[in-house]
Amino acid sequence: MEDFRIDLPGDRMPKQWYNVLSDIGQWMSPPLNPATGEPIGPDALAAIFPMALIEQEVSAERWIDIPEPIREIWRSWRPTPLIRAKRLEAYLGTPAKIYYKHEGLSPPGSHKPNTAVAQAYYNKQAGVRRLTTETGAGQWGSALSFACSMFDLECLVYMVRISFDQKPYRKLMMLTWGGTCIPSPSDTTQFGKKILEETPDTPGSLGIAISEAIEVAAQSEDTNYSLGSVLNHVLLHQSVIGLEVREQLAIVGDKPDVLIGCAGGGSNFAGFAFPFLPEKLDGSRDIKIIAVEPTACPTMMRGTYAYDFGDTAEMTPLLKMLTLGHSFVPPPIHAGGLRYHGMAPTVSTLVDRGIIEKRGCRQNPCFEAAVAFARTEGTIPAPETAHAIRVAIDEALECKKTGEAKTIAFNFSGHGLCDLAAYDAYFNERLEDIDCSQEAIDKGIAELPKI
Repeated sequence: MEDFRIDLPGDRMPKQWYNVLSDIGQWMSPPLNPATGEPIGPDALAAIFPMALIEQEVSAERWIDIPEPIREIWRSWRPTPLIRAKRLEAYLGTPAKIYYKHEGLSPPGSHKPNTAVAQAYYNKQAGVRRLTTETGAGQWGSALSFACSMFDLECLVYMVRISFDQKPYRKLMMLTWGGTCIPSPSDTTQFGKKILEETPDTPGSLGIAISEAIEVAAQSEDTNYSLGSVLNHVLLHQSVIGLEVREQLAIVGDKPDVLIGCAGGGSNFAGFAFPFLPEKLDGSRDIKIIAVEPTACPTMMRGTYAYDFGDTAEMTPLLKMLTLGHSFVPPPIHAGGLRYHGMAPTVSTLVDRGIIEKRGCRQNPCFEAAVAFARTEGTIPAPETAHAIRVAIDEALECKKTGEAKTIAFNFSGHGLCDLAAYDAYFNERLEDIDCSQEAIDKGIAELPKI
C-alpha cells in the first residue's frame, strides 16, 4: 500500500478517550487551595466548570466514553489524515521516514476544536448560556467560538494584546462564528484595568487573559469558563489525535521511534503523544518523545517544578507544574500559543521524571523549517507548529548522519494562513531570535507562592 496519505474510515473514529492519569496518577500532586494549602475538592471548581468536566479532571479510569453528539460534529473533519512527508524526506536526503498528523483540516484550522466541541457540549448539557475564555494566537478563541455556534452558546474571548494586533483575521473568524473578541488586558474587568494602569504598553500574556475570563465567569451565574490547554480534561479530549495515529501507523505496519509536538500549555503535544505512553512506561517500546517550546518562553527548559497559579491575578487553585512564575510576561514572539508561563501538570511530571524530552527553539530556525516544509509538502504551518517541524527536521538530519532509518512522527497542530504577517517579518529579516533573560525568569520564580 502506498503510504503518502493514510486515512481512517469514519466508523473507526475513536469512541473513547485515553486518560493518562490511569497510568501516572500515582505520581501526580493534587491541586491545592491557595488560602489553606490543602487539596481542593470538586466544589472549588463548580463555580466555573460543569460537573461532567470536573469528574473527567480527577478520573482515574483509563477509557472514558465520547458522547455521540461530539463525534457527530467531529465527523466534518475527523478522522484527520496521517501523511508521509516523502518530499521533505527527499529534500533532506534522510533515511528516516517522517509522518505528520494533519490537524489543520478542522474548520478553525487547528487541533483545538477537539476539546472545544466537547467542552461546549458538556456546558450546554449543564444549562450554561455563555462561555468565557482566553486565547494566545487566536486558535483556541476561534475554536471555542466555532464550538459555541454548534451548540447555540455565547462566547466571550480575551485575546492576548500582541496577538490581537498581529493576527486580525483570527478575531474575524471569532466574529464570524458569533464570538466576541476583546484585547487583553482590557478595561472591561477590574484586573485588566489594574494591569493597564501599571503597564499600559504591556504585550499581555495568557496568564492575564485567563484572569480576565475567570473574573467574568465567576460573577455570572449563567456563564462558565473554558480552558484550551493545561488541565487534565482538556488533554483527555485531545487524545483522539494519538489514538487515530496508532491505528493509522498500524495500517502500514509501522511504529514510531520518535514522537514530536510543540508545547505551550501541553494540549496538542499530549493529545498526540500520550496514547503511546503505556508501551513506553511498561518498557515494551523505547520511544523518544520530545516536547518543543520557544526559547523566549522556556517553561520546561528553565522553569521550576513547583506549585503555582494558572493565572496572573491568583484566582485559580495551585497546580504542581513546571513554571516561570504566574507574573512572568513572555517576549512578544509570533508563536502566541506557546507564550504561557506554566506547563500542564501531567506533562510537567513526565518531563521531571525524564520520560519526556524537552527542546527549545528560536524563531528564525523555526520559520526556516516551516518554509522548507511548505515548499516540499505544500501546507503553510502555524508558527507554533513550526517548532515541531524544526525538531522533526533536526532528528531526520541526525538519522542522515548515523544512517538510521527511524520512523519520526509529529503533530501538525495547525495551519498558518492567519499568521502570514509572521512570514512577512521572516522574509524581510525582521524576526528576532529571542532568548528569555535570566533576570525575567528569576523575578517570576521569586513570586511563586510559598507552599
